[in-house]
Amino acid sequence: MQVMKWSVIALAVAAGTSQMAVASSQSESNGFIEDSSFNIFNRVLYMNRDFRNGPNGASTSANPAGYREETGLGIRLLYESGFTQGTVGVGVDAHSLSSIKLDSGRGRYGNGLFSQTDDGRGDDTQTEVGGAIKFRISDTVLKYGSQFTASPVFSTGDSRILPEVTTGTYLVSNEIEGLELSAGRFTAMSSQTGTSRDDINGKGEAGLKYANIVGASYSFTDDLSAAFHASDVEDYWKKYYGNVNYNLPLAEEQALNFDFNIYKTDYDKTYTNTTSDQDNTIWSLAAAYSMGAHTFTLAHQRSTGDRGYDYGVDGGGTVWLANSVQFSDFNAKDEKSWQARYDINMASFGVPGLSFMTRYIRGTDMDVAAGNNEKERELDIEAKYVIQEGAAKDLSFRVRQAFYRNSFEGDLNDFRLIVEYPLSVL
Repeated sequence: MQVMKWSVIALAVAAGTSQMAVASSQSESNGFIEDSSFNIFNRVLYMNRDFRNGPNGASTSANPAGYREETGLGIRLLYESGFTQGTVGVGVDAHSLSSIKLDSGRGRYGNGLFSQTDDGRGDDTQTEVGGAIKFRISDTVLKYGSQFTASPVFSTGDSRILPEVTTGTYLVSNEIEGLELSAGRFTAMSSQTGTSRDDINGKGEAGLKYANIVGASYSFTDDLSAAFHASDVEDYWKKYYGNVNYNLPLAEEQALNFDFNIYKTDYDKTYTNTTSDQDNTIWSLAAAYSMGAHTFTLAHQRSTGDRGYDYGVDGGGTVWLANSVQFSDFNAKDEKSWQARYDINMASFGVPGLSFMTRYIRGTDMDVAAGNNEKERELDIEAKYVIQEGAAKDLSFRVRQAFYRNSFEGDLNDFRLIVEYPLSVL
């Protein structure tokens, strides 16, 4: 999409020629070393998926069992320099990502924690290193190299031991208060189980050729914001995303929040292997009422078009929808889904750092390979505790349990225990 390539250039020129009367991030730079940070992030993940009716062909292991069970440790070293002083600041970001298999086996492999060896087992260790160079003019940053992204149309996933990593150029501009403009071009994506820069599934299979993205978000007030993003992923699709978020304060410690998200996707015939054009529109609307420690949420999501909503080659996190939950995304063709959710923060009851969540989602009218008018439902229960002080400050423990049932294939239970420990060295 040529317009996106020129958008990157236009934004850079505009940032370089604008004269802001107020102080900018670059003018307040302390220096390359002085503003640098070095963090170590550790994650242990135990994951068990129990297929209630046996493997049902879902396991990719050499000896499929009725469940998958794996445990791994991920260690991330993340260095971010400051910017050199002057009109144009220069800096670098660097990372090292390593995973260590603590438990797995051929009969239990397949939860997406590790890449697979020739004999069907998970790799014992994996390591990748990468970096990016970055430039800053005023409040505009241009970065080139390996990086993590969080755009609604190009978002690297981080639901397993290690995150996905993408390679490309990304520009983010905050020259006008409340307005953020972004544009990028990415040419490779590594999966959460593989270190290859052109690997979206951990098996070395090519995926992303290139993706061009643009975006804009604006905060009209402290309580009202809107965003629009678009992408062009070669041989896959053109995707458009919109969001409106409104927060309505009601009384002391009470508020009502509305969050609307929508994707419109036009699929490439190369991807669908069809001779006709195909598209999908999927949207969700969530209303959350918060009252002190309690939050009650209701959400509705609806998918229409020639097929369901697809993502993955543009990042495992590119599904910013209310009913994308622990196991299912409720994104099948023609699917309609409802969610009821409850959150409680125990800090109000004298236990800071402890929180609980439960939600129930039901989807109907699904058009899938097994037939039309199929149904699915999911119940999630979650508890998290973060240590607040002492030598183990910020060490967190999180338990997630999902019960998934449907009318067209096997049911499953998904259990995860996640222990995370971030350390700030610089």
